[in-house]
Amino acid sequence: MNERGLDRDGTIAREGVLDRVPAVFVPVVDAARARIAAMFGGTRLHSAYLYGSIPRGTATPGVSDLDLQLALHDEPTEADRADAQVIEDVLDRAFPQIDGVGILLTSTRVLLSDVERHDGGFFIACLCTPLLGPDLAEQLPRYRPTALLARETNGDLARVLPRWRARAAEAATDADRRILSRSVGRRIVRTGFTLIMPRWGGWTSDLDQSAELFGRYYPERFEQMRAAAAVGRAPSSDPVVLGTLINDLGPWLAAEYTAVHGEKTPRP
Repeated sequence: MNERGLDRDGTIAREGVLDRVPAVFVPVVDAARARIAAMFGGTRLHSAYLYGSIPRGTATPGVSDLDLQLALHDEPTEADRADAQVIEDVLDRAFPQIDGVGILLTSTRVLLSDVERHDGGFFIACLCTPLLGPDLAEQLPRYRPTALLARETNGDLARVLPRWRARAAEAATDADRRILSRSVGRRIVRTGFTLIMPRWGGWTSDLDQSAELFGRYYPERFEQMRAAAAVGRAPSSDPVVLGTLINDLGPWLAAEYTAVHGEKTPRP
């Protein structure tokens, strides 16, 4: 991998490996693997993956969360979601070195589908680290930092903004606002990065680097993007901070994204 996150052939390198998991998080990963195997093993689970800062080796104890993707043989059911919630709760309570656990559930049919080739497929092939089972990346192409990838990964911000506004209006506690601000901050920064990704010609998932790179192309919005990166790392309960992201930076970014890359292909 070079300094732009690319392999020698110019394709995006897979960014995480189990060997990079910091020692303090190894017991968390081991427990996650055991819990997933026990709960989803047999006929339900095709494969499981880590993603985020832990497999990249950049996680901060007590701050970072544990992110997992499960690929199921069949479409996720309510029972599957309930079992995933149990695993999330058990791991979050057991390990103070993590601040929250998130488990995504998706069928292999969806992850390997044509419509998800440059979104869910890219996510598995480049941003996920195999934890259990056969690696779906072997059935997916190599990816390059193209406008197509930009459009299909983050070209739906305009559709997301109304949901964020509704959640912000319903947030009754500081904890609610912190949870929302983390997801909003991260998504805003990732969208800002993929906006400029084809021009920069590489890939990164690092929030600070993403904000810095964005600022090279849109200096007038750099301070707001840097604030979004800060909230993505350390969530804020300040409604003013959340409002700025959702009602100012977010709408501008959505409009600019559509103008540059177009809108993401609608899903069924």
